[in-house]
This record gives sequence, structure tokens and C-alpha cells, in this order.
Amino acid sequence: MTIHNFNGDVIPYCEAQGLAKVFQAYADHCTNESIFEIGFNENSGYVYIALEGLNITICSMLGRDVEYLVTNFDNGEETFFDTYEEALRLTDESYK
Repeated sequence: MTIHNFNGDVIPYCEAQGLAKVFQAYADHCTNESIFEIGFNENSGYVYIALEGLNITICSMLGRDVEYLVTNFDNGEETFFDTYEEALRLTDESYK
């Protein structure tokens, strides 16, 4: 797997902490879900794991607690949640 948008072979401390947290959240809640992409968003400062097909991204900014981002690709709206279950509920409602 490729980790996108890190320059060189070094991951800064806060981003490394964030990656550890998003991988732990993935392990705790959604290991059966396919990963679309792993990376760092230079504009927002978030490290992330984007899940394939769910419109859910597990993210952390500067090593802070994990957030679950649900993106509505029809209108561009982004909603953050504290738990994976809350994010899943919104995606379930979006597909009804």
C-alpha cells in the first residue's frame, strides 16, 4: 500500500501519531472493509484512511483523537462524527 502525500522517507511526529490512531480505529471497527486510500491531506492537515464504497474516512489531525468523516459526493457536504457507528448510520440513511 502507498501512503500518499508524505515527502521523503520521514513522517513527522504528529502525523505518525495520527496514523497510529487511524490504523487502530480501523482495526477496532472495520477490518472487513476495503481500504481505498491512505494518506495525508496537505490542505486540511489530516492523516486518513478512506474506506472503499462507504464514503467514510477515518482521520486524525495533528495526532488528535480520531474522527469519522462522511462525504456526500452528490453535494460535497462533509460531516464529522466521533464514532464509527454514527458515521455508518448516516451512510445507511443516505442509501435508503
